[in-house]
Amino acid sequence: MDLSQIKMVVTDMDGTLLNSNHEVSNRFFELFDELKKRDILFVAASGRQYNSIVGKLQTIKDDIIVVSENGAYVRRKEEELLATLLPIAQRHDILGVLKTIENINSVLCGKQKAYLTGESESFVDFLKQYYSAYEIVEDLSEVDAEIMKIAIYHSESSEQYIYPAVQHLEGDLKVKVSGPNWVDISSPEANKGFALQKLQQLYNISPMETMVFGDYNNDLEMLQNAHFSFAMKNAHPNVKEVANYATSSNDDLGVEQILEKLITDTQ
Repeated sequence: MDLSQIKMVVTDMDGTLLNSNHEVSNRFFELFDELKKRDILFVAASGRQYNSIVGKLQTIKDDIIVVSENGAYVRRKEEELLATLLPIAQRHDILGVLKTIENINSVLCGKQKAYLTGESESFVDFLKQYYSAYEIVEDLSEVDAEIMKIAIYHSESSEQYIYPAVQHLEGDLKVKVSGPNWVDISSPEANKGFALQKLQQLYNISPMETMVFGDYNNDLEMLQNAHFSFAMKNAHPNVKEVANYATSSNDDLGVEQILEKLITDTQ
């Protein structure tokens, strides 16, 4: 595997670049310096909100591209490269369906912050690790803001308890199981693959010059847009099936191991 032609590295965050404690390794930041010396673009692509991603990568935030909200919102420093909104009418339709599902928590994800009700204090505390900027509201249907997606959480299983109830929305909307406990609903074009295609066009970088890392179903589209696509050892079976290559788990520095080889191959 010759990685000498790579011009862009794209990685998911949770379950991929972040370890189980939601931390980025010191080794990654050392390797990033080497990527920067080689003019290799680095893209952090996550279902997290922009502020949360930047919070994890604070020391390099001005040198990277951030793909947030599963591809709905893309920024490089202060420049907005892509914003794919969820139309208000569809937003209300989704919220109507969600009212029929028991034991879930829903979050409206906007450009500047997230919106949720304060019915569950424990969920609000839990959410802080993913959404550093948020507002408690009485009624989600009354929120007047630009919304990118709706994220739905179930404490036991998103695939078992959420997805079957919203699966029928597929087609008109993007319905994605984005983690063991999360389902994200957004505009059909709001996915990491669409965002990656836009970046490849903008910077004239081909799939053969792109390296991607992922672990869950919301990474599938972007993995399909890179030849050097890597599934983490801890990845969902769907990801392992789609990715062309494999690496170690997020707790065993799987991303960093491949970046080590990339640095070596581009000496």
